[in-house]
Amino acid sequence: MTTPAPGPFRTADVPLTDPYPHYRRYRESDPVHLGPDGSWYVFRHRDVARVLADRRYVRGPQPARIPADCPHLRRTAANWMVFMDPPHHTQVRALVARSFTPRIVEALRPRIRRLAAELVTALAEEREADLVDRLAAPFPLLVISELLGVPREDRAWFRDRALGLQQATGSRVARRADGFAVADAAARDLDAYFRAELARRRARPAYGADLIGAMLEHAGATLADDDTLVGTCIHLLTAGHETTTNLLSKGLLALFAHPEELAALRARPELTAGAVEELVRYDSPVQMITRHAGEPDWLGGHTVPAGSRVVLVLGSANRDPERFPDPDRLDLTRDARRHSGFGMGIHYCVGAPLARAEAEIGLTELLRGLPRLAPADEPVRYAKDLVFHGPERMVVRTR
Repeated sequence: MTTPAPGPFRTADVPLTDPYPHYRRYRESDPVHLGPDGSWYVFRHRDVARVLADRRYVRGPQPARIPADCPHLRRTAANWMVFMDPPHHTQVRALVARSFTPRIVEALRPRIRRLAAELVTALAEEREADLVDRLAAPFPLLVISELLGVPREDRAWFRDRALGLQQATGSRVARRADGFAVADAAARDLDAYFRAELARRRARPAYGADLIGAMLEHAGATLADDDTLVGTCIHLLTAGHETTTNLLSKGLLALFAHPEELAALRARPELTAGAVEELVRYDSPVQMITRHAGEPDWLGGHTVPAGSRVVLVLGSANRDPERFPDPDRLDLTRDARRHSGFGMGIHYCVGAPLARAEAEIGLTELLRGLPRLAPADEPVRYAKDLVFHGPERMVVRTR
């Protein structure tokens, strides 16, 4: 017998430090739940997987919440793959897939390792430090800078604009009062920056073997214009930054909470690549993604009308015991494939191979370079965002 759901589901009611017991109650009692905001919240793995594989569910337009007086931000977001549906999405994804190949990621590994080692060495000089500020946040930005061919001298400016752009992302309730204005200014600056980089590479085609050059090389085959190319560069910057920051910090938090697994990983670093999949499953960096029903559908015992907003709770799907036995236990030897942490279907994260490499290398360098790494006494402070979910401050002891 199905028990009633524990009241209407509101994201504001979900505990940020541990949302999983809250999800479980809905997954067990009302797995396709009509929320008070008119959205359908989907909690089971099988339902999430079906929606992500079903092309009747579309990504839909860019968020209407971007104010009309933010023209740069609106134009930038309109050219992000995450807000596209076929056929435009197919064209842009093909461009990125041709340019952002596994071979490029493999070629980046030595530079990723060097960047991680430099950050760990600097971290080791402090007895206590905020891991987010000193490593988890700057590390993926440095890697994306390498990928896009951003010169080292521009990277502080680049990071500042990336952080400004974050004011418009996720579900932050603590957004600055001028957050959208800050994000619009960052979008304007990044738009001008990448247009200049496109012009530079066109003037000197042999300028550098980086992702921008590769996309320019392949752009003719996909009919991509400069708005699309610039928007894609900015999208890769944002998508590849915040999620990997959360993966690194929450992965380390999970290991701290399971000292036997942490000890096993220290003893056998070759397990790290597989362990990353389990860490993504166990505490997903992105907790929710949204689709819209293109036509009526029968889902989880409910008729979902056409046009409905459907919120797929990835964090819940990845803790579903129907798919992952004993899901609340961290097991680094578990076969965690088919988790939904990187999405599924046509919107599967194009940067997943890079995120995996960053997490694998970052964790390996942390555990190797800081053998006494441990949580400090200061409580972890989470960002007030359930979509891009993770700590905004996480103090650790290095020795």
